[in-house]
Amino acid sequence: MEDQTIISVGIDIGTSTTKFVVSHLKYAKVSNHFSLPRYEIVERQIIYESPMYPTPLKRKRDEIDLDTLIEWLENQYQQAAIDIRDVKSGAVIITGETATKKNAENILHYLAEKSGDFVVAIAGAGLEALLAGKGSGAFSRSKEIKGTIANIDIGGGTANVVLFQRGKALGTITYHVGGRLIELSRDGEVTFISPSIQPWLDSKGYRLYSNQKVDFVEIQQIVRQMCDDMLDSLTGRRPIRSDDSLIHSTSFQSIPPIDEIMISGGIGQLLEEEAPKTIYDTATYGDVGPLLAHEVAKAIEKRTLKLIKATQTSRATVIGAGMQSTEISGATIHVASSRLPIRNLPIMMVELDRQHIDNEDYVQEQIQQAMVDWKQYIQEDQELPFAICIKGFSHCSYSVLKEIAKILFLLYEKHFPNHSMIVVVCEDDIAKAFGQLLVLQSKNKVDIIAIDQVTVEQGDYIDIGETINQRMVPVVVKTLAFTKS
Repeated sequence: MEDQTIISVGIDIGTSTTKFVVSHLKYAKVSNHFSLPRYEIVERQIIYESPMYPTPLKRKRDEIDLDTLIEWLENQYQQAAIDIRDVKSGAVIITGETATKKNAENILHYLAEKSGDFVVAIAGAGLEALLAGKGSGAFSRSKEIKGTIANIDIGGGTANVVLFQRGKALGTITYHVGGRLIELSRDGEVTFISPSIQPWLDSKGYRLYSNQKVDFVEIQQIVRQMCDDMLDSLTGRRPIRSDDSLIHSTSFQSIPPIDEIMISGGIGQLLEEEAPKTIYDTATYGDVGPLLAHEVAKAIEKRTLKLIKATQTSRATVIGAGMQSTEISGATIHVASSRLPIRNLPIMMVELDRQHIDNEDYVQEQIQQAMVDWKQYIQEDQELPFAICIKGFSHCSYSVLKEIAKILFLLYEKHFPNHSMIVVVCEDDIAKAFGQLLVLQSKNKVDIIAIDQVTVEQGDYIDIGETINQRMVPVVVKTLAFTKS
């Protein structure tokens, strides 16, 4: 197969808005003649971007209006002049407070059925931060500078922050800071206050109620304090505490020094507009978004941090996804055939230093940390398992392999007790032995699938197909496609 171009779609269903992007992704073969074919995305061109569409919610605000959403999406396919049958890959991501709606899972399943080879996921706050940081250009920027860059992706319900250093994600923190947490009419009447911001308002002594009239100075003071508290937390002036009502979740115990900041999300886009000077200007979109954008920028400037323009703002999490490669894992695998096929398994990485793999304390520490970090990327009650890719232990003795299997199973059972399956991606040809050792450790409490000879990275998703000739499985690796600088 020569170089080819496919159509990829990205859909982000967020707290405030839903976005739809169509891209042409060009693939080129990067493997040699003596190995299995492997293709990578070498060029991406956006051919259609939808207008920002207010995410339709039912009257009580606790459910997404599926019928209205589907009608809009079908209209977008028509506007883009593409047939859904021609779309070969893509991503549907439910983000922000929308991910907590009662029917979010149902919508995900519906979209998955209609979406072919799409990555479909409800993004936990940490994963949303990571995706936005890659889509905004912060990830690429971190490879060009010596210091640390923070991407703050601010939407309607949350501000998701990821820190990158030299192309590595250091961690994430999410704040209850967003444009639609307080909604207003243009004459200054408060029409909605999100329950997620109410504890912070109470802690600061702000008495804000629905149907109350507020003036510009009052609302500016509240939004400014919100931004100051967030920036004080990010810069270490305000310690990270478990009882901090502004913090939604975090992987940090303390945040390292930040050199540059990017702002993405709908609030990042509002930085392009003139700062509001009246309550009428503030409520242009029925919320405090325009004011929030400029107060965040002022708070960053006040702390003499460098604000860098993002390459993507409101569409940072919805660039799309591409089917990167189809590979065969065989001969040395262990699979529970009854559990296949499986679609859309996100990859959790564990990287072990080959020099230290015979040190049990070291192995336990690395796997434990990877699992703790991973919890920020998925929904807490998510039943769909993930695949654990372990690197750095392919050349070890059987006794060391056995010890790694024991540590992995015990930690998995501790952190993910509701999962009935463990999926492992190994290096080289050790999946069969490792899978059998995991079966012994688990005493058949969970199903074990162990595959190898597949190249994956954190942020990839995989599909594992049914067995071929009882000894091989096809594996589709899907990688999220972002702008390459």
